[in-house]
Amino acid sequence: MAEGSLDYLKEHLDELERAGTALHPRTLESAQHARARFDGRDVINLASNNYLGLAAHPRMKEAAARAAAEFGAGSGAVRTIAGTMSLHTELERRFAAFKGADAAIMFQAGFTANSGTVAAILTKEDVIVSDQLNHASIIDGARLSKAEIKVFPHKDAAAADALLEESKAPGRHQLLITDGVFSMDGDIAPLPALVEVAEKHGAVMMIDDAHASGVLGKNGRGTVEHFGVHGRVDIQVGTLSKAIGVLGGFIAGPQHLIDWLVNRGRPFLFSTSAPPAVAAACIEALNILEESPELVERLWDRTRFFKQGLTELGFDTGQSETPITPVIAGEETKAVELSRLLWEEGVFTPAIVFPTVAKGSARVRTIVTAEHTEDDLKEALEAFERVGRKLGLI
Repeated sequence: MAEGSLDYLKEHLDELERAGTALHPRTLESAQHARARFDGRDVINLASNNYLGLAAHPRMKEAAARAAAEFGAGSGAVRTIAGTMSLHTELERRFAAFKGADAAIMFQAGFTANSGTVAAILTKEDVIVSDQLNHASIIDGARLSKAEIKVFPHKDAAAADALLEESKAPGRHQLLITDGVFSMDGDIAPLPALVEVAEKHGAVMMIDDAHASGVLGKNGRGTVEHFGVHGRVDIQVGTLSKAIGVLGGFIAGPQHLIDWLVNRGRPFLFSTSAPPAVAAACIEALNILEESPELVERLWDRTRFFKQGLTELGFDTGQSETPITPVIAGEETKAVELSRLLWEEGVFTPAIVFPTVAKGSARVRTIVTAEHTEDDLKEALEAFERVGRKLGLI
């Protein structure tokens, strides 16, 4: 290694430290619950994506343990060589049914499901019309595809319509893509309007339902179910690591799409498949979702309670419509200080700053789960009130 060859990274890190935006992740030392232990401290946890409390659910742990005992700790190969296990195919069958699709395919992460699929189905001759606030995995997949990328203002279906019209060309494929629930603001895509636009132009309609699966629609089936647009969305993307509580991503759609991704989805082709325990726990999560609709109902009940409390205190929660509720501080240093003071009060909710969100819109992002009690949330709101007054946010 050449001496000093990576020293320039130290300079960049020093710049982040001076700006107060360097990341120093806290360490979880317990199960992922509504109250959890991070860095040796027990806190109210408003930071996780464990929407339904399934990550440490007894049935999930039992399913994972049984699978590990029977099938081993790992699969030992990529899916296309020797790593496709009966648990993987059963999970895919179940997810396709859950999403009302012909078929589904499991990826190693939601990020690779997005990026690998977009890159696999388009070429440099094609065009992608993408919401301004779409997830980084969509952006990366678009770049990897080498297709022309056109970005429309957030949730502006009319602008998407205009971009599809102006980018038409003989033999050119068009993809209209959006998040279902936007991960930093917690608002919901105008899917019915976007579906109409896609159908008008003969474009492929794709939705990333990472933060909607397990949250929106009957039994948490997602944005398509929420809006009742079954059969009108070509590609549904999701994650197994948020409301499902485990790890991985999936694509649901027509059989020929799934067959194509088996042959050309690079993350699927070149990464070892999920361990048996992961696949088994995901299957059990679907069982729980279908048997226990009260989990989603409780999630929304707790969400309404907490949102109302923040609103009554006078905080700016943006356009949130879901359990993701930002508390917007504005300047990055103020958001970092808000997070720090809340931590001292026993509430864990990290600061989100540029480049994850635009400059001037730094915030802490809170996520309520079905596991939170009203007492948990009342205590958190009391902490927000004390800290918010101290910082002049309310």
